[in-house]
Amino acid sequence: MKKRILAVLLVCAMALACFTGCSKGGSGGTKVGVAMPTKDLQRWNQDGDNMKKELEKAGYTVDLQYASNDIATQVSQIENMINSGCKVLVIASIEGDSLGTVLAQAKEKGVKVIAYDRLIMNSDAVTYYATFDNYMVGTKQGQYIEEQLGLKDGKGPFNIELITGDPGDNNANFFFGGAMDVLNKYIDNGQLVIKSGQKDFATVATQGWSTENAQNRFDAIISAYYADGTQLDAVLASNDSTAMGVTNSLEANYSGNHSNWPIITGQDCDIANVKNMIAGKQAMSIFKDTRTLASKTVEMVDAIMQGKEAPVNDKETYDNGTGIIPSYLCEPVFADVNNYKKLLIESGYYKESDLQ
Repeated sequence: MKKRILAVLLVCAMALACFTGCSKGGSGGTKVGVAMPTKDLQRWNQDGDNMKKELEKAGYTVDLQYASNDIATQVSQIENMINSGCKVLVIASIEGDSLGTVLAQAKEKGVKVIAYDRLIMNSDAVTYYATFDNYMVGTKQGQYIEEQLGLKDGKGPFNIELITGDPGDNNANFFFGGAMDVLNKYIDNGQLVIKSGQKDFATVATQGWSTENAQNRFDAIISAYYADGTQLDAVLASNDSTAMGVTNSLEANYSGNHSNWPIITGQDCDIANVKNMIAGKQAMSIFKDTRTLASKTVEMVDAIMQGKEAPVNDKETYDNGTGIIPSYLCEPVFADVNNYKKLLIESGYYKESDLQ
């Protein structure tokens, strides 16, 4: 009898070892796939690095891939992650509507999906969404312009131009919508004037969040509406790559009052843009501490692995077309020349030498 019991226990132990081994990555931790859109923008390199570091610290094996902003590449990378045994996928999509087919495969195999920073649309495979409060990002940009120009005090009129992000990125709608909900009343009453007349989202969107595309559009705007020395007072730019395109264009073409450089907003606190902020060429940038977002995402992964509900603080806002996606929203703050040292250097996000 004892021998039979020992034999049964041995079989059970071997089965458990096999199950555990099959669900593990190469270094012994459960495997997590992290799909990032591109290495061309500084913020995605930071997001990927922070995510990998936090996940590995928590004991996971990480398959981190960048897709060079190519949708087919990202789909292929995710498919490989699914087939290689990843139990959870953390995905910052290139285009929100492009992953339905490959994520159907993930769902079929029981792989959980966390949409990271960009909401994945029209897929019921998405379990959670981890991001910053994207509407608040735009609100803070709009409020910054409102305060700096004294719009609440009735000052104006001022000339403003608008530029936002990729039309396939759902976040761009939230950024732009949050800002315009602050600024629209001043456009309507004439305190803010858009000389180009370019106001609707489709017109002011920037394919791929590309600095070059942003610069090309602003080259045309400046040539047509500001070449005679007309003052441009503000530019609502949704992120730092588009803000950089605006700044490049202004430096090359703008003949207005250079002692009264336009207020230019941004987002991500990229090093080159913070340098521009210090030099007076960009007024502010939204700071989204990716270390915080990475930590919250790891908490979500842990909860999923333990069969628990992940921590969320929003169950109302983000509908991806298949229903509301439970979300965790981190709060963004703005950095400008007055507070960037405290936010970016004293916090350890950058070294002071990085900004010299």
